[in-house]
Amino acid sequence: MNRNVLLVEPGYKTKFPPLGLMKISTYHKKLGDNVQFVKGYYNNQSELGDIVQNTGWDRVYISTLFTYNWKITIETIKSYKNLMKDNDKIFVGGVLATLMPDDLWEETGIYPHRGLLNDSKMLRDNNEYIINDMVPDYSLFDAKPDQYNLLDSYIGYSTRGCVRKCPFCGVTKLEPKFLDYINIKSYIDEIIRSHGEKQHLILLDNNVLASNRFKDIIQDIKDIGFVKGAKIKNKLRYVDFNQGVDARLMTEEKIKLLATIPIHPLRIAFDNIKEENKYSKSIRLAAKYNIRNLSNYILYNYKDTPEDFWQRLKINIDLNKIYDLNIYSFPMKYMPLNAKDRGHIALPHWNWQFLRGVQRILNVLKGSVMTAEDFFYRAFGETEKEFVKILYMPEKILMYRTDTPRKAEKEWNSKFIKLTENERKELLNILCEYKTPKMLAIATVKTKNKRLKEILNYYSDEQSNTEQLLDLDLEGEYA
Repeated sequence: MNRNVLLVEPGYKTKFPPLGLMKISTYHKKLGDNVQFVKGYYNNQSELGDIVQNTGWDRVYISTLFTYNWKITIETIKSYKNLMKDNDKIFVGGVLATLMPDDLWEETGIYPHRGLLNDSKMLRDNNEYIINDMVPDYSLFDAKPDQYNLLDSYIGYSTRGCVRKCPFCGVTKLEPKFLDYINIKSYIDEIIRSHGEKQHLILLDNNVLASNRFKDIIQDIKDIGFVKGAKIKNKLRYVDFNQGVDARLMTEEKIKLLATIPIHPLRIAFDNIKEENKYSKSIRLAAKYNIRNLSNYILYNYKDTPEDFWQRLKINIDLNKIYDLNIYSFPMKYMPLNAKDRGHIALPHWNWQFLRGVQRILNVLKGSVMTAEDFFYRAFGETEKEFVKILYMPEKILMYRTDTPRKAEKEWNSKFIKLTENERKELLNILCEYKTPKMLAIATVKTKNKRLKEILNYYSDEQSNTEQLLDLDLEGEYA
């Protein structure tokens, strides 16, 4: 056909390459079309603008990811809408597009595609191809091989959907039907033929343990070369069920099967303190079958409290110690499925100050909670009560604590413990209402309570890095 096709990913940060666009690329190349990928919005004054504006594009595909990337996604869509002048040539799809199609239509005038691309008619073509079954086109990134971290991995699915209907999760809308088996062998063989062998295998299944054919899936993984201890280029190969497995469905038989492949890490969600027994049982089974490297997704800012968030982190520290494991916890802040930014606060248990406190700690830890017991206690406190106190701390004290408390930390602590419960509530209200040092300085002047005035001085004279804090909620990206 020789059409010119432009694939666009908005400029948000992500470690995953855009799998949907990669499959669309393969589809169009099979039809003889010319395909180019760019990341970012169109600006005719930029280098990207030079690349984009000098070609007459027959189609532009724009991917979307998390709904809280709303602003940058909408700006990207509008920029290419201005370039194309013809909405019928622009195709928008992906996670945000599926979860919020009406909002996207209202904002851009382009109604997006929802769900998976199961046949070419969805793209107004008429052929036998199923886009969703295409292998991803890794050659899109040959010019910038370092653009994404995971290009040396096979990326795909052995199941689709989930049997659960967790209200905080978008999978039931993104993949409403549970498909309990996909033959990955032919998929991987085609990637090898087209793009060469890859080091690792990343599977994006949302609940692989729910499959009635889990044993077949494990056998498929081994058949394509991922047996325990397997190497390529003299390096160990790993399998990663990146979205995690469901502790509620873990059995000894399933963990024995997982132990036959080079799973690294085994990711298990621990979203609710009420699931402690089932979660801990899964960890004990992993230890029994010598799966020692684990990763743990911990949801917070949902229906939990800061105290039970701390408890779940502490449980992992204890399990590490008891079974000599390496469990890295990745706290993941909950945001509603229609959130257009990261500002959601789950009242009454969470508030702006506490959420920023958690984010400040994670900023220092680079997103993950380390396995070392002493390090955990220093970062999160030795008790739930101490953790909550840490969340009250001024940024300059919280982020720069050492094993030996410095003078400022000791002074702040001595003043904080003298506050009554009502004074602590008032302090928290002030910190949540007056979010910047300049505003806090005004609040300090207005405050008549002497003890509050003294402790507020620790907040109002600091240079806030609030806007520069790393946003590390993407460790558990879904696709």
